[in-house]
Amino acid sequence: MRRRDFITLLGGAAAAWPLAARAQQAAMPVIGFLNTTSPEGFEERLRGFRLGLKETGYVEGENVAIVYRWAENQLDRLPAFVDELLRRPVNVIVTSGGRAAHFAAKMATTTVPVAFIAAEDPVRLGLVPSLARPGGNLTGINFFSLELTAKRLALLRELVPSAKRVAVLVDPTNPNSESTLRDLQPAAHAMGLDSQVINASTPSDIDAAFATMGRDRPDALFVGGEVFFTNQRVQLALLAGRYGVPTSYQGRDYVEAGGLMSYASNYVEAIRELGVYVGRILKGTKPADLPVVQSSKFELVINAQAARVIGLAVPPQLLAIADEVIE
Repeated sequence: MRRRDFITLLGGAAAAWPLAARAQQAAMPVIGFLNTTSPEGFEERLRGFRLGLKETGYVEGENVAIVYRWAENQLDRLPAFVDELLRRPVNVIVTSGGRAAHFAAKMATTTVPVAFIAAEDPVRLGLVPSLARPGGNLTGINFFSLELTAKRLALLRELVPSAKRVAVLVDPTNPNSESTLRDLQPAAHAMGLDSQVINASTPSDIDAAFATMGRDRPDALFVGGEVFFTNQRVQLALLAGRYGVPTSYQGRDYVEAGGLMSYASNYVEAIRELGVYVGRILKGTKPADLPVVQSSKFELVINAQAARVIGLAVPPQLLAIADEVIE
């Protein structure tokens, strides 16, 4: 081979290397992760999601890319985020943080797979026609948060047997609050409890809500399952302790932050299962062939230190059935 031909060959190969690298990078599947809130406080849940992906052979940054879009509680941003993800394009969209995210994706595409993690019955919501046969391009996990409202209230009543009046904190900007009140108010009536609804959609609203409770002195507080409250769990736990209000929360992360009691399915485990589903979708399984998974394990978590702070003696029968007591 002549020297000039050899140099030409090397030059052509060198030029091809970046093209090959770009082609390999372009072939990496992309997940669009859409959430109604912010990444603050979501780290443990994201670890669960990534663990589920890893169980199916996908590791972020190695053989799958994840594009995150956080609405920061500004729900009107969701449709634009979905459009942006679809134009990118992505191989699958993951929706979390409430029904607004799920429906933004559902309304935008009938072809790109959508994997959701929903706090309430997705059939009743209208996300899928059937749990066993979701059909279409949507499937996911139902982690039974809002369906546990009446049970959570009953446990709160058991925690404070003398309670006559319970305050109910909801975020009126989140549609989930309607489901909370729909289930809670008749349950409270059946238990002989008066319920006082208090609205809060900003941190300053939460401060004002507790100032109101400081004047009205309800016997207990029921915090709704809206995602905004999860992000403000430290603020809620501190104020509940300061005002001495026995409080029930939607998930164990509140109790780990200093809250008194929670009853819920394990969200980290649920989102791990979602990661597994997304991995299966990336491998070629159609959402229509993946039944919606329903959480089957629920946990009662009690913070004994938080009880001592407000001078509350937790009934022995509750301690006996608790899945975990944090000292």
